[in-house]
Amino acid sequence: MVCREIIRQLEQLSPPAYACGWDNVGLLVGRADQAVGRIVVALDATEECITYAVEQNADLIVTHHPMIFSPLKQMNDSSLTGRKMLLLAENKVACYAMHTNFDIKGGMAELAAARLRMEDTVPLEVTAEASGVPEGIGRVGAWKQPVSLRETAEIVKKAFDLSHVLVYGRMEAQIRTVAVCPGSGKSEVGKALDAGADVLITGDIGHHDGLDAVEQGMGIIDAGHYGLEHIFIEYMKEYLSRHLPPEAEILTWEGGVPYEIV
Repeated sequence: MVCREIIRQLEQLSPPAYACGWDNVGLLVGRADQAVGRIVVALDATEECITYAVEQNADLIVTHHPMIFSPLKQMNDSSLTGRKMLLLAENKVACYAMHTNFDIKGGMAELAAARLRMEDTVPLEVTAEASGVPEGIGRVGAWKQPVSLRETAEIVKKAFDLSHVLVYGRMEAQIRTVAVCPGSGKSEVGKALDAGADVLITGDIGHHDGLDAVEQGMGIIDAGHYGLEHIFIEYMKEYLSRHLPPEAEILTWEGGVPYEIV
């Protein structure tokens, strides 16, 4: 099969039209007509990930985060992005990203809410509509029974296989209404407060974001950017395995949490 056939399948799940205006999704490197027999699914196209794909003779890398965000004036080995693009091109490995289009439609927040067993979920921030159904960033819903913020933290750790999370708020506060925004969710704090959430589960929360949320009556669980979004890898491998011919080989590059607590 060729690259454009795989892209067509990916875009049935998460059409690029749903991506935020600032985003950069789609085929970032490679030819749409190149043959693809082996695919690597990853969260990020790091240099290590690309090297792995080359070693495995892969033809395509499918990532969540785009490798290219800012405009490029040069493509050479003097920059990290340039080196990665050269490594891909020289080895005929294409790279396709599905970022906020997957967050909004497809999608990351639904997967996270399902793992957390949230009920009666709706988008946290509506950004689009599909056949009259609102779509958007994050989800807000409820637990079947209220639990403490401490217990909520343990639920998050178990659901996403994490060793730790950061918690802002009173640990014995009762949590019923839950908001989740995988990735970087500091911009969604206001939306979560407006939705009446008792807690926002997200990543990349700064010191003042956490303090301000608690002062306004909402706890925050910072599970890390990678911590909530690594679920993309397992899901996308399974999705491609179901929708591509049996001869297509799907590999994964986990990478792991990109830091250590010391």
